[in-house]
Amino acid sequence: MEEIAVALDAEGIQKKVVSPGKGEFSSFPDGTKVMFHYRTSLCDGTVLDDSRMMGGRSKPMELILGKKFKLPVWERVVTTMRKGEIADFTCDVKHTALYPLVSQSLRNISVGKDPLEGQRHCCGIAQVHSHHTLGHADLDHLQANPQPLVFTIELLEVLRPGSFALETWAMTDEEKLQAVPQIHEEGNALFKKGEITAAAEKYYNAIACLKNLQMKEQPGDVAWIKLDMMITPLLLNYCQCKLMLGEYYEVLDHCSSLLNKYEDNVKAYFKRGKAHAAVWNQAEARADFEKVLALDPSLGPAVAKEIRAMEERIRVKDKEEKGIYRNLFSYSSTSPTATTS
Repeated sequence: MEEIAVALDAEGIQKKVVSPGKGEFSSFPDGTKVMFHYRTSLCDGTVLDDSRMMGGRSKPMELILGKKFKLPVWERVVTTMRKGEIADFTCDVKHTALYPLVSQSLRNISVGKDPLEGQRHCCGIAQVHSHHTLGHADLDHLQANPQPLVFTIELLEVLRPGSFALETWAMTDEEKLQAVPQIHEEGNALFKKGEITAAAEKYYNAIACLKNLQMKEQPGDVAWIKLDMMITPLLLNYCQCKLMLGEYYEVLDHCSSLLNKYEDNVKAYFKRGKAHAAVWNQAEARADFEKVLALDPSLGPAVAKEIRAMEERIRVKDKEEKGIYRNLFSYSSTSPTATTS
């Protein structure tokens, strides 16, 4: 333990054990998968990120060692820990310069966005020293003013190489392309069983695989278009899940993005129409449903059903609002009248 502390000090890392964990120290050969919760703080105690709260849910970080993660210091510090151990690691600036980019990616993932969104036109150190905004004021400030950070790590699990299935982010390009049909089928199976949140995550993972591959192609080229055609049905399935989960504005964003590229996509119009109806955008919903009918008249009964449901919801809402105003007026008319002396 003393040797570890000396080695870390020499590297500009100070370790403070908060809870010692159990068992012996593990070996960590390349390919080992580690799962841990993390909290990132400034040295004054200001918390930047906490994996237990990212995106409104508690999801541990997963790393496969030796895959050249953007923040090598995390790989370094976890190899000094026992399973179950909690420790604070105060790391010099040389280890934390890229943290704003890493944090942006992790925050994107936590809300279901492309992890590389906002990083496509500038990479690595060049972006750190540019005036490019990361979309978060605290990260922009940290990017402009690099400083030591404190990583509070709780090591949850250590899995030996070969004892687990690779996550999509850890796959090669060829492995990603081969994995997408299987992930798609797994999403469909979960959807049929009514496990909508889990199905959405599968569809998202498949989309992320293809998006990652697509970013390496020139937009409009044959390979790019082929990948986009694979993304489209997955994105529509994802939107169906989000409709069922009540996340209507995400459906509006994704369907509008699809329709900007494919103006004749009936399913995108139909799902966007349902999302508009759910958030009381009556005129927009009708316009989308009219487009559905123009493109595929056979969907007339389905469209009529959606319009009837929307109109009924509007009638109920209007009735409720009139009742509220009537009660307010009644209360006002029965209240004591002020008199003058």
